[in-house]
Amino acid sequence: MIRIAVCDDDTDSILKNDIILKNCLSHLKAVAEIQTYSSGQMLLCDILDDHSFFDLILLDIEMPDISGMEIVQAIKPQLPNVKVIFITSHVKYAIDSFELSIFRYVPKNDLEKRLTYAVTDALKLIMLEDDKNYTVLTANRMEKVRFCDIFYILREGKNAALHTSQGIIMVRKSLLTVYEELGAEEFIFIERGCIINLIHITQIKNSNLYLKDGTVLPISRSHLQNVKMAVNSYWGKHI
Repeated sequence: MIRIAVCDDDTDSILKNDIILKNCLSHLKAVAEIQTYSSGQMLLCDILDDHSFFDLILLDIEMPDISGMEIVQAIKPQLPNVKVIFITSHVKYAIDSFELSIFRYVPKNDLEKRLTYAVTDALKLIMLEDDKNYTVLTANRMEKVRFCDIFYILREGKNAALHTSQGIIMVRKSLLTVYEELGAEEFIFIERGCIINLIHITQIKNSNLYLKDGTVLPISRSHLQNVKMAVNSYWGKHI
């Protein structure tokens, strides 16, 4: 079940967003629970105090009680993988929203067309992420880790260290073995001792790769071109 929040201080805007959401869900044959908020503070309270979980949030930037920017800054530590679509009348916010790793920016003067595209792309990605897991087996436990929760994997001696949104999980296997078991195009080597998840990349600058959790990893010279090609290919295919 996909969980979606719509937050806007204008009731008519909430209604329009809700209609577009339901049309997109119907087209993709996806099932979701939609929660609407007319107050940014109420959304923030539900997430931070009541630990409400959302896969996707449609968020107005300009609200009287708290701005959309402030909400995202506050919830990112608790919902690192949430997809946020900013909706606003002012183009000046586009650069700032990019720096917050916002999934998409939609201007209100082209709402129906642009929001439909943005929501459709976000839902496709959420459905893709939720369908894949990696099973960790040890002597005394079995744990399934969603692909989308894995940021990167490092070689640590004879172990592979999965750096996830829930912490580090150690697997007593070689990095190559883990890579082959994952068997997914989302994961690529950026150097011999490191695998990254393509869906968490926010930027490649010079020879460094930036991830949503704030991690910066160096890309080896021999892998740099392949990494750039893999990123372009993956996002071109799925979004």
